[in-house]
Amino acid sequence: MQNPVPAVSVVIPVRDEALAITPLVQEIATVLAGRDFEIIVVDDGSQDGTDQILQTLALRNDWLRVHRHPHSRGQSTAIRSGVRLARAPLIVTLDGDGQNPPDQIPLLLAPFENAPGGLGLVQGQRAGRQDTWSKKIASRFANRLRSALLHDGVRDSGCGLKAFRREAYMDLPFFDHIHRFMPAMMLREGWQIQTVDVTHRPRSTGCSKYSNLARGLVGIPDLLGAAWLIRRSGRRGMETGAEVPAKGKIATEEKASP
Repeated sequence: MQNPVPAVSVVIPVRDEALAITPLVQEIATVLAGRDFEIIVVDDGSQDGTDQILQTLALRNDWLRVHRHPHSRGQSTAIRSGVRLARAPLIVTLDGDGQNPPDQIPLLLAPFENAPGGLGLVQGQRAGRQDTWSKKIASRFANRLRSALLHDGVRDSGCGLKAFRREAYMDLPFFDHIHRFMPAMMLREGWQIQTVDVTHRPRSTGCSKYSNLARGLVGIPDLLGAAWLIRRSGRRGMETGAEVPAKGKIATEEKASP
C-alpha cells in the first residue's frame, strides 16, 4: 500500500557521493522528524557504488525513494527527475556532497506557512561560504554578471538549498543548468520569490565535479539563453528593475550568523 501523500519532498541529485550520502540522508530524516516527508535521491550515473548504498538505505527506510540515471545527464536533469517523481506540494533541494546543512531546511519552509499562494520559491543564499578562494571569486563574478543581465535581485542563485512549490517548478521552461537560474525563471512566470541566508559547510569527502573553467564555459551560454527567455516573455520590468509584475516581488530574510 502506498504511503500517504507527504507534506514535503526533499530531492537530492548525486553523482559519485558514496561516502557522503548515508550521513546526509540520515541527517535530513532527523531534521524533518515529526513532519510528513519523503526523500528522493536521484543517482545521476554514479560509478563509485553510490547506487548500491542507496538501494540498501531504501530497503531500511520507507521514506526514502531512489531513482537512477544509467548515465550522467547533469544536475538540472537529475533535479527535474526527482521533482517529477515527488508527491508533495512543497519541494526542497540540496546538494548531495553534504555542504548544504540539512538543519537549514526549516528556514526555507517557514515562509510558506503563512505565505500567499503566489510565493513560488525560497532561495537559500550562502553566508560564510566554505569553499576555496578561487571558487568563491569565480562564483562572485558569475553572480554579479547574472544579476546585471537578469535583474533577479538574488546574490547566490547557485546555492543548492531551495524550497519551492512543485506547481511553480512545473511552470518553468526546462534547459540544462536551469537550477542556477531558478529565481529569474520563477519571476518570469509571475511567481514571488524570497531569499534566506543559510550556512555552508566545507566538503569533507569526495571532490567537486566541475572546475571553475568548466562552470564558466557552460554558464555563459546558459546565462545568455536565460536572458533571451526573459526578454521573450514580455515582462519588460524584469529587465529594467521597474514595473515588476504583482507576483514578481522579492523579499529577503536575513539570518544571523551562528
